[in-house]
Amino acid sequence: MGDSSKNPSGTSILVPSVQELAKQNLSAVPHRYIQPHHEDMHLISQQTHGLQIPVIDMHNLLSAESKTSELQKLHLACKHWGFFQLVNHGVSLSLVEKVKVEIQEFFNLPMSEKKKFWQSSEHMEGFGQAFVVSEDQELDWADLYYMTTLPKHLRMPHLFPKLPLPFRDTLETYSEEMKDLALNIIGHMGKALKIEEKEIKELFEDGIQLMRMNYYPPCPEPDKVIGLTPHSDGIGLTILLQVNEVEGLQIRKDGLWVPVKPLPNAFIVNVGDILEIITNGNYKSIEHRATVNAEKERLSMATFYSPKEDGVVGPASSLISEETPARFRSIGVKDYFKGLFSRKLDGKSYVEVMRI
Repeated sequence: MGDSSKNPSGTSILVPSVQELAKQNLSAVPHRYIQPHHEDMHLISQQTHGLQIPVIDMHNLLSAESKTSELQKLHLACKHWGFFQLVNHGVSLSLVEKVKVEIQEFFNLPMSEKKKFWQSSEHMEGFGQAFVVSEDQELDWADLYYMTTLPKHLRMPHLFPKLPLPFRDTLETYSEEMKDLALNIIGHMGKALKIEEKEIKELFEDGIQLMRMNYYPPCPEPDKVIGLTPHSDGIGLTILLQVNEVEGLQIRKDGLWVPVKPLPNAFIVNVGDILEIITNGNYKSIEHRATVNAEKERLSMATFYSPKEDGVVGPASSLISEETPARFRSIGVKDYFKGLFSRKLDGKSYVEVMRI
């Protein structure tokens, strides 16, 4: 069961815990975390531009009166933004609050406990950093905890099954809720593009779900580091939960970085590279990054949902015709992930590899 050849996530070079580093009250940032080249893109302020990612109301998508107009809003959000906030999503707010509290507690475990959940040189899953492929690579100012959650037979035996209680049970429930929500959202995207329902269902029904909890410690020189390197998500769909009140997520829109202001009780949802490919480029995966704060830590949790292990990543056949030929190659899900995890995070480079 712990066989890495079956597991969709790759390996990453082991690096020190940034959370532990930050506890030392450093006055300057260690050299390996300095990444000033991320300042080259202009950050816009919301006040002057009023740019804010669209808001989609799940309740409206499901109601007879408003579903047509809300579906059109969803379509435009995925086409022009690749990001939206989802309100009235139907996931129990008490469950979400429980998840938030328990993630904080999990990151606050003593290092002796965390060691049991640390990455090894064989697997990227566990505490650590992802996508570190060389010893001289610059590092993000963050710790993350990353694991495969569904299908259950892909779980690593020393991670999810060994999580402390009640966290394990809370995540089990949350994982199922996120699966249902992801399938619901992807189903509506399919409707908006008139992809055959059967095609979407077969591909995603028993999909691969990964979770990544992010911890961005306060940083003495926040302008010199990046919490999360700019990238698009290499998966199908991402549902992000903002765990505490500190903002930091920014998305790339028309060459500018737009800060995202999370709404209360909302999820931030974004199109991943796989959905860009399946929708034949109609919907776009968008580069985003996380910045860090001098005073406060920031926590978030992303749930990634992708097609099933033995599925194929490629443009949906119902979207391909002589007038609209395929813009991307097709590749098995396993081979797709193998390729994804062998690279370092770099903008949208992996989508470009798949382009015809």
